[in-house]
Amino acid sequence: MFEKIVLASNNAGKGREFAQLFARENIELIGQSQFNVPDCPEPHFTFVENALAKARHAARYSRLPALADDSGICFPALNGAPGVLSARFAGEAKSDAANNAKVSECLKNQIDKRGYYVCILVLVRHEHDPQPLIAEGVWHGQWQTEAQGEHGFGYDPHFYLPEYGKTAAQLLPEQKNRISHRAAALAKLFAMLKAH
Repeated sequence: MFEKIVLASNNAGKGREFAQLFARENIELIGQSQFNVPDCPEPHFTFVENALAKARHAARYSRLPALADDSGICFPALNGAPGVLSARFAGEAKSDAANNAKVSECLKNQIDKRGYYVCILVLVRHEHDPQPLIAEGVWHGQWQTEAQGEHGFGYDPHFYLPEYGKTAAQLLPEQKNRISHRAAALAKLFAMLKAH
């Protein structure tokens, strides 16, 4: 197992979630900002390609193992959109409120409101790692137009979980960290790390 891993992200919400989950495994997760890692382009159409690019980029600058996450929300009724464009669905300004409003507008006349979060995690031991570890987690729910809850971030206030009768933003962080797409992907990643 690794003692230190660089997280290839500047997203504060994501960083908090990951730090809590990695602390359980006694792994120190260091934000890439501590190494002055510049933003990495994400031009790809798939979560896995973007995550791999970000992990290699962070490893290059930090010279440490790097973990990247590419995640988003997908709706079958929208042909998988927003998908890899989830953070910028309503434009380059990266506004959660604008993104949520756009999804509500797109789904307004759709009968099928099902959606799912996807998380792809890629861990590279070094920039040129020929065998990166890749784990996927998926979390199913459905869209609700009305926002509810104060926890979470992004699309969480609208991501309704029928089995809990709550949105993701109404779950306590500890509960979300046990059942989310990110938690599922991390469980697989930790199993891979232990196997190696």
